[in-house]
Amino acid sequence: MGRARTVAGGGRAVEVEPERVAGWYDRFAARHGGVAGTVREPSSVLVTAVDGATATCAVPFGPLASTGSFDGLAVEALVEHLHAPRRIGLLLVRLGGHSVGVARDGVVEASRTDRRLVHGRSAAGGWSQHRFARRREGQARVALRAAADDAAEVLVPRLSELDAVVLGGDQRALEGLRADSRLGRLFALAEPRVLDVPEPRRTVLDDAARRARCVEIVVRDP
Repeated sequence: MGRARTVAGGGRAVEVEPERVAGWYDRFAARHGGVAGTVREPSSVLVTAVDGATATCAVPFGPLASTGSFDGLAVEALVEHLHAPRRIGLLLVRLGGHSVGVARDGVVEASRTDRRLVHGRSAAGGWSQHRFARRREGQARVALRAAADDAAEVLVPRLSELDAVVLGGDQRALEGLRADSRLGRLFALAEPRVLDVPEPRRTVLDDAARRARCVEIVVRDP
């Protein structure tokens, strides 16, 4: 069973592995009385069921080459696109920890993981709170610098080999890394989707390498 989450505006997003995508759409069709039509665009695929339910996915590693409007279920081009072999850069970062790596077809080939101490927020008030906040900010800067250094050393030299970069972790930490001029080309290759991951460790990176191959399908009932 793939990961699922609630999405804004109603509905749920389900992570589906490439090997399971065709079967997932078959089961979607069976649950909703069949499929009325499929619209394939370069960046998205919309499948509309007979009862009005929809299944929409943003095409990862796009664009999708074969597009158009079709009667019934027509996701063969999407399945073929998802199965293409790819080498992907991974950058996972949370405040105090990061993991970077290169994966091919879901298997990590090279990686580096590090943790740095960043204290949590203090409940104290007055000058003690200000001193604690300054120390925490300093620790956060050191942690982000370490993440940027590892990304620059592990990923940037191999950018020409990568089909894409997949990000994960905390948005604020990632935005902090975007300010590093060494990583501009890396972020230019990044997919729009950001993986929700726990504190980065090597096992988390291995899981992210597998998840990076998945497509996220948003299902909305009629």
